[in-house]
Amino acid sequence: MSETRFAASHEWIRPEGEEAVVGITSHAQEALGDVVFVDLPEAGREVEAGESVAVVESVKAASDIYAPVAGTIIGNNEALSDNPGLVNSAPTGEGWFFRIKPRDMGDLGNLMDEAAYEAKVAAE
Repeated sequence: MSETRFAASHEWIRPEGEEAVVGITSHAQEALGDVVFVDLPEAGREVEAGESVAVVESVKAASDIYAPVAGTIIGNNEALSDNPGLVNSAPTGEGWFFRIKPRDMGDLGNLMDEAAYEAKVAAE
């Protein structure tokens, strides 16, 4: 996952060609506890970096999920509607939230790499 980048708000983004997949980090899902519901964004929605685009609800709390970069939502993970626990069991795999077509792929460079994200988490 070396191309994966991380936002300070605990989302990860992994480029796949001219689009990218977004989810929450393992650290974030551990802090949330058992995920019971996910409200996903609609395809076609234009978003800005840092904009709240989804909501994840756990047995502990509801939390916003933010767009790590500006762009257009092009799809979401319908599997989470039937099985929100995928966020817990596979946060960086099958538990992804949405696909985005970034306005500028270069914006991913403004996010943390894995080492910087791990250092941030360790410092919290």
